[in-house]
Amino acid sequence: MSMLDVLDLLIIGAGPAGLSAADTAASEGLSYVVIEKGTIANTIRQYPVGRTMFSTPNELEMRVGSLQPVREKPTREELLSHYIHFVLDHDLRINTGEAVTNVEPSGDEFLVRTRRESFETEKEEGTYRARNVLFAMGAMDYPRHLKVPGEDLPKVHHRFVEPYPYIRRDALVIGGGNSAAEAALFLSEEGARTTMAIWREDWENRDPKAGAMKHWVRKPLEREITQGRLQVILYKQIEEITNSTVRLTTDQGESKTIPNDVVFVLVGSDADLTILKNLGVKTEPGKLAEVPVYDKETFETNVPGIYVAGHFTHSRHIKAAIDVPRKIVPLIAQRIRALTVAG
Repeated sequence: MSMLDVLDLLIIGAGPAGLSAADTAASEGLSYVVIEKGTIANTIRQYPVGRTMFSTPNELEMRVGSLQPVREKPTREELLSHYIHFVLDHDLRINTGEAVTNVEPSGDEFLVRTRRESFETEKEEGTYRARNVLFAMGAMDYPRHLKVPGEDLPKVHHRFVEPYPYIRRDALVIGGGNSAAEAALFLSEEGARTTMAIWREDWENRDPKAGAMKHWVRKPLEREITQGRLQVILYKQIEEITNSTVRLTTDQGESKTIPNDVVFVLVGSDADLTILKNLGVKTEPGKLAEVPVYDKETFETNVPGIYVAGHFTHSRHIKAAIDVPRKIVPLIAQRIRALTVAG
């Protein structure tokens, strides 16, 4: 299929939601393509090396019983392999290394502009035509920032990969979720002099439904604290990051300056809504961040033909990201068939 052909559905993002949408589109007989600026399951690939997932296989797998990890929960590597082989086994049409730069309406269709970097040419631009577009990208590439002096220093990172470069170094992890807790745990266990800065309400939260850190992360984390290898500071504000220190204010109002070699700011990430907003899609405040306004049954936005899934919705968990396209893509196919008959 060439770029001049009109696709029934163009899917942006090759994560769990995008793969589920592509698989469903294929089974519905729709012409489709997935555009992914990174690699297949790019968000999963950016997780820490060797990380054990928080979810069980039935919440992550593309087919019932198809994900069979060595232990109860799969590792990053096992899940990544699962998604890649799903693409290969079902021959899904995915273009990786191609970034969507703009989506614009053109009559009853949309023109999707892309940019691909290749070895032959520095930048190669493309245009696709599609009747419907599903936004199913992740948010890992758009981490939240503290917006404090020194956050742009080379020692500050908004993604944690592995602890080994930081053995016998002073490491600070800022954040209250599972990712931050896990990073602090890994660093402490592998010999970094680790401090975790967390808000009191996050540290005292024990309700899983309210985003409390998982018990299998908290328990070993508390053991590291008891054994004196990990320090926890309940903070109110990070004031300044310098080459050798971090200055913060505790929740008791005390100013504290700690020696520091590396900082991990792990306070979450948000999906980039720029293209959607340029299309005229309305947004609203969500639980964690701004999200598009969409129909709860069809996941179609106020712009007809523009759909959202995964990080662009209130249903961000991987299981929901997989389940939603299986519900909405058949509705898209039904509408296309109805228009074909009517025409």
